[in-house]
Amino acid sequence: MTVAAARALPNGAVCFVGIGLPSSAANLARRMHAPDLVLIYESGTIGAKPDVLPLSIGDGELAETASTVVSTPEVFRYYLQAGRIDVGFLGAAQIDGLGNINTTVIGDYRRPKVRLPGAGGAPEIVSSSGEVFVIVRQSKRTFVETLDFVTSVGWREGGLGRAKGVTRVITNLGILQREANGKELILAQVHPGATEDEIREATGWNLKIAPDVTETEAPTAAELSTLRDLQERTSRAHARRQ
Repeated sequence: MTVAAARALPNGAVCFVGIGLPSSAANLARRMHAPDLVLIYESGTIGAKPDVLPLSIGDGELAETASTVVSTPEVFRYYLQAGRIDVGFLGAAQIDGLGNINTTVIGDYRRPKVRLPGAGGAPEIVSSSGEVFVIVRQSKRTFVETLDFVTSVGWREGGLGRAKGVTRVITNLGILQREANGKELILAQVHPGATEDEIREATGWNLKIAPDVTETEAPTAAELSTLRDLQERTSRAHARRQ
């Protein structure tokens, strides 16, 4: 899943990165095929080149390795909302077939079963980035027909103007992409070992299959060794901080 997400990031793109799997994929891409990928984190670090994966957007590793550090309002006003972000890269607790995202609550908003971290900068990232990738494990708990709460609007009728919204969702089973000239997310790639039936079963809506659906190329030895080295160095570094 992380390797497939990393491959989707083109060299030279400006990427607004979320913590967790999006950060892992973005930093793997920078080490493999995209050395000129510009990573921006919500805390104001621009051009971050972390040697280990950050624990949060406030991790000092980001500031120490960034080309520059600006205030959070400046990141949103002069970089994101000004249209300078090519790809926003996020996670999700729930996502629907249109690419709308929930990171707020599970259950009724007033009496939720689970209260999640909330919106953060995700609504602005989705609405102002050129396009948005989401990386999340696929199950009917996550891929739902109707969100319990719409935190970030991945699609609205009439189109999204400058931004394309959520265009790609990378999961542990395959890759969904927005259908050409349409609004719905459809299955475009199946990861090795997974099946179309398995992916349908893990989706809470009637998932469409692209007519030219393909199998994802398996991770190479170089990709796996680079990712494992990054993860091991991160574990050692964070253990020293405790």
